This record gives sequence, structure tokens and C-alpha cells, in this order.
Amino acid sequence: MTETISNIDTFIIGEKNPTAATWAGVSIIVKVTTSSGAVGWGEAVPTLRVGPVAEAIKEAARVYIGRDPHNVESNLREWYKHDFYMARSFESTTAASAIDIALWDIIGRELGAPLHELLGGRSRDRIRVYANGWYDEAVTPADFAEKARKVVSMGYTGLKFDPFGKYFDWIDQHGLDEARARVKAVRDVVGDEVDIMIEHHGRFNPNSAIAIAETLSSFNPLFMEEPVHPEDLDGLAKYRSATRVRVALGERLISLKDALTYLEAGLLDFIQPDITNIGGVTGARKVVALAEAYGVEVAFHNAFGPIQNAVTIQLDAAIPNFLIQESFYDFWPQWKRDLINNETPVVNGHYEVPSKPGIGVTVNEKMLENLKASGPEYFNPEEPVWVVKGTWK
Repeated sequence: MTETISNIDTFIIGEKNPTAATWAGVSIIVKVTTSSGAVGWGEAVPTLRVGPVAEAIKEAARVYIGRDPHNVESNLREWYKHDFYMARSFESTTAASAIDIALWDIIGRELGAPLHELLGGRSRDRIRVYANGWYDEAVTPADFAEKARKVVSMGYTGLKFDPFGKYFDWIDQHGLDEARARVKAVRDVVGDEVDIMIEHHGRFNPNSAIAIAETLSSFNPLFMEEPVHPEDLDGLAKYRSATRVRVALGERLISLKDALTYLEAGLLDFIQPDITNIGGVTGARKVVALAEAYGVEVAFHNAFGPIQNAVTIQLDAAIPNFLIQESFYDFWPQWKRDLINNETPVVNGHYEVPSKPGIGVTVNEKMLENLKASGPEYFNPEEPVWVVKGTWK
């Protein structure tokens, strides 16, 4: 008898009294169970979309349940067939991504193989990471310098940060001077051997982004991330023609054709797909191959939780065109590390590649009950959800 998907359960978990930034204080974990009792784990994107995403997972489950868990390509295509708006819906793609990750986890566990072995084997044994989330409550250049010093002392050789405070769309000379002072403070502390990356959070118009590039390029950033509003392709083209800095983006891509648009037009140097909204492992490996054809390295977006982190490490191990991996691991709320028994620690600025079957981690299911959250997630009208806490100043 063919094994089938029998249950898809969604767990919304988080802090009752949030201490982390809004997006970091909640996780959406998906558990897929098959008719043979096999279990796999996935994760979806929460950012101010917890309710809609949870409902989207329920809708997707109606299509996935009863199907063979091993047919990941066919399963994803089936959801695409039924959901008329998948190509335009983040909620739809993250729901399908979470289920897809769980199915690959099941396949690996059943075969007794870590996921990277199913994707071509190891291209590397350790994954170099850069720190993100390390600069909460940093406002002054001295704040940034002090925190950057601590990060480097932990063994990190790369760090990313947003030095733009509360500026949105337009930045004036005062804002440029503030950003320059913060970046200079970090560069002075970490030296030239540590990579720095400048996060823009896709919030500037082209003229402001160009002015930022002119102001900060002398600090030799590895890349500028999402320098303009994500829908402004013409603005990004203008930015590319006016600057010589390297551009990274991709966390908001939700399809292979989305990725092709940027690659074909030469609008980026590095691509940052997010496995939890690009179609899971099935979608991510296609974007990786497409990027390889264009000579573009991959630096997966990885901001949400321990299941996302685990599956991302597995792909990092296998792909040929790896650049560097984003990591919030040491700067998460403790419960996120505890949920997987701290099985993917950062050691001297690197992840070791787990060799356990599937995505390589064990989920503490008791915590899923203890941390169960309900209702709309916390919302702070004084600070956008995507901001590292305490820096919108």
C-alpha cells in the first residue's frame, strides 16, 4: 500500500511577553505525518502574517493530504494548479514551502540520509556565516562599535546591519552623516579582514539609495542588501548604473520566474532566496541552479526559526555557488535554540553540517505545547515589524 500524507499540523509558538523584535518573537512550525507514522518538520514565515499564513497552510493541507509524500515535485505542482493566486501570494507560497520542507525531512529520515546527500552530497563541511540581529538597541556609533566588537570576539568574520535609523523612502544629509558614522565605527572596530554588509530593508527611493552608496562605498561592504523598494525594478536599474557597489536581494522572491527577472536583467550580484517562501527545498534548488547559470552566488535569507535554519544549512552544504550564510542563531530568544536542543550551534563563525537524517535536527515537541500562542501577534506602531529591536531612532 502506498504511503500517503495523513496529517498536517500547524503550531504557532512564541513569547507571551515579547522581548525580541516582533518578527523574531513568534514562529510557525509545521508537522507532517504520513500513514506509516513518519514525521517531518517545516517552517513558514510569520512576519505580521501569522493568521493568514496559518489559514493558508490549512487550505494547502486539503490538497496535500492523501498524496504520496515522496512526490515533492508533483505535490507542489498540484497546489500550484489549485491555488489560482499562488504566483502572487506570499501566504500561499510560504504554506507550500513549509509542507515541502517537511516532506524532504521525511524522505531523508526514511532513507537514513541527511538532506544534503539527497541533493548531490557535500560541497563543504562547514558553513561560513555572518551575524545578524546582533545590534538591537544600538543607536549611537559607540553602541554599534561596542556590539560589533562582541560579535567579532565570538568568532564571526562577517556581520550585517542597518545603520539608517528611522529614515524611510528619503534620507537627508543628516541621515547620511549618521549612517556613515555608524558604519565607520563598526569598520574601525572589526578591521578590514571582517566582511560588513549593509541592510537597507528595501525602503529607499533610487536617489536616496544612490546617495547612500556614494556615502558608504569607501567602507568596502561585501554587499548592499535591498537598496531600493522591492517592486521598483527601474529604480534598481538606475541604482546599478550609478553605483559600483555589489547588490544582494531575494528574500521576497516567491517563484522561479521572479528570480529569473532579476538575474536576466543583471540587477543583482548575489541572490538571497528564502527556503520558507520560494517553494521549499524543491523551489530553492531550482533558483540555485538558475543563479549558477548566471554566475551568481547564493546567500540564503534565514531570519525566522530553527527549522528554517536547519534546512538552509543542508542546502548550503550541497550547493556549488555558496557565498555566505545569514545567521541570527546566537541572537534569537533562547526558546528557539531549545526547540531543536541547540543542535546547530555557531562555532567560530561557522555551522558544522549535521549528519543526522532529514534536515538534521530533532524537535522538542513538548515545547510546541508550552509555547503555544494565539491571537494576532504583538504589534508595535512605533517601530516597523522588520526592524531590529530598538534601532528605529
